[in-house]
Amino acid sequence: MRALAEDEFTTLKDSLSTHLSTTFPALLVPPSQTRAFSALVELKAGVGGSEAMLFLMDLLRVYVRHAHARGWRADVIQGAEVVGGGMRDAIVEVKGEGAYDTLRWETGVHRVQRVPATEASGRVHTSTVAIIVLPLSEEAEPAADDDLFKMEDVRIEVMRSRGAGGQHVNKTESAVRLTHVPTGVTVSMQDERSQHQNKRRAFQVLRARLMDMKMTREMAERRAARQNLVRTADRSEKIRTYNYAQDRVTDHRIGLSLMNLQSFMEGDGMQKFLDAMRRHWEEERMEEAVSEAD
Repeated sequence: MRALAEDEFTTLKDSLSTHLSTTFPALLVPPSQTRAFSALVELKAGVGGSEAMLFLMDLLRVYVRHAHARGWRADVIQGAEVVGGGMRDAIVEVKGEGAYDTLRWETGVHRVQRVPATEASGRVHTSTVAIIVLPLSEEAEPAADDDLFKMEDVRIEVMRSRGAGGQHVNKTESAVRLTHVPTGVTVSMQDERSQHQNKRRAFQVLRARLMDMKMTREMAERRAARQNLVRTADRSEKIRTYNYAQDRVTDHRIGLSLMNLQSFMEGDGMQKFLDAMRRHWEEERMEEAVSEAD
């Protein structure tokens, strides 16, 4: 009888744990309105010069590899490579349901501490890469006004492409620059071969940036209305450090460290951080729901 009671206790304990970790949060946290969205991942080299540009390429490969592992499609739709290796900036289109909700935690400043290959004295350098993850809808080049902007508010300019690219570059006006006049948001695109393709890509990025601004504004308004004191993510905030000498990756938002940097850069270590950030977000949302009920 005692053995049966112990078995039943273990079963009930496991069932309760499951309800507390999955069922209860699902009831309190409403479904994400962006759960079907794909994502645009923008990367820009920050402080550190050429080392920051090299690290940008390292992170770019991490995101592309992670997207493929999740069954998503990842395409680099814009990239500014520099002589000597590395990239000044890049935009990756990640197509797949849930891509934005999964990758949005990557927004912020990523700091790397390592000895550059060109450093003869072995001195550790600190460099940064800024990342912004934007929601991507299926719409690209609109034919009429929509809920994000009016066509009359978008200034369209065409010009000759600049940089390496063979005979096509510099000989045709295929590059496109869009400016959303009310907000000052500017998007330039020249990596595609035709003006039409660059225009479509540019509108895609413009929509993503304006949608992100709208969502950020609405979130701030909701939190202000509830007088919520929970700190939100700051895009200028250092969110993660990659320390090669200590073989460590640390996420400063939740205090999580992984003592195997290679598993992050080449394996599935990134998923551990994404899962932890997701749980952290759900816990914050549950706290908000409970505080609203008081």
